[in-house]
Amino acid sequence: MPKKVYRVGLDCRLAGRRHAGIGRYVENLIRELLQLPNQCEWVLFFSDLEQAEQVLGKWKETPHLKLVFSSVRHYSLSEQLHLPGLFSRENLDLLHVPHFNVPLLYQGRLVVTIHDLLWHEYRGTDVTTLPLWQYWPKYLMYRLTVNTAVAHAAKLIVPSQTVADQVRHYYPETKDKLKVISEGVDERFFQSHPGTSPHPYLVYLGSLYPHKNVRVIIDALKQLPDYTLKIISARSAFQDKLRDYVRENNLEERVEFLGYQDDADVAHTLHQATALVQPSLSEGFGLTGLEAMAAGTPVVASDIPVFREVYGDQAVFFAPQEVPSFVAAVKRVENLDRAKYGKAAVQFARQYQWSTMAQQTLAVYQEALTEL
Repeated sequence: MPKKVYRVGLDCRLAGRRHAGIGRYVENLIRELLQLPNQCEWVLFFSDLEQAEQVLGKWKETPHLKLVFSSVRHYSLSEQLHLPGLFSRENLDLLHVPHFNVPLLYQGRLVVTIHDLLWHEYRGTDVTTLPLWQYWPKYLMYRLTVNTAVAHAAKLIVPSQTVADQVRHYYPETKDKLKVISEGVDERFFQSHPGTSPHPYLVYLGSLYPHKNVRVIIDALKQLPDYTLKIISARSAFQDKLRDYVRENNLEERVEFLGYQDDADVAHTLHQATALVQPSLSEGFGLTGLEAMAAGTPVVASDIPVFREVYGDQAVFFAPQEVPSFVAAVKRVENLDRAKYGKAAVQFARQYQWSTMAQQTLAVYQEALTEL
């Protein structure tokens, strides 16, 4: 008797580099899933054909693959009103939504990825550039959407045990449907580049929300006179605020805002850096630190549970709100045997493979489907 072929949908509208960390996760998940032997017909929901072609590349011609397009804006009323019907018309056995933004009215079987519950813990005027009359309705909608997604999902995927603990704290009833699946490191970060720059610099890679705690690096530069800081981050209102802070501290000559960079440029910048700095107060995983390790570059990271979990003993940790602790961590990096550290760091980063992530995710789909 032939095995049943399941119709599995994946919301890919956040896929691709235009959507930062989540975009990288979704892009790699799709590509790796399409290479695995499985009993699935895939229905992939993209914003437009350009996005689909950029993400899929040669995998666009994979058999048993259907592309569906919807240009509705993320986190919008249109998303809530339009997508339930779009998903339902495809008669899916299972839908994977790789973020919390599950349409409230969709009644099909779900797998949901929760990357973090950051906004459960950080809220109010310090974490937004919106006027409060806009912020609080959006925040309440966020809580309603997450609550519904968590309650409705057959399985919840999280990137770390730290996030699993966080989800269990807010939603104790999810204990039996949580699956921890780590993310992976792109191969291009492992490729060799010229050695470190003769002019020592630190790199920060990521968004500039207040919880990212980048100001501690700015403050520490006064005690690290030989260093400059390169910030790789797309332009935003929070970047404008940080630029103002840099000017107030007369550090314009020592802080360089590089804007968005593609992976090749990021890898080159990482390879030549003294260290990648990760001062965040809260994260769901910490992929940029692993990318730096793949490049053989030391990582200076805030001493928070998720970084201890993901980086193990391969990072130099500091107390995240203490400038002297950060300065001391950078000094410890100066004394590392760079070649010895780099070899160990690369080997460590190799543990995190997108192919493994996809295999484990497919197993979650199979578990969810067998419960039908």
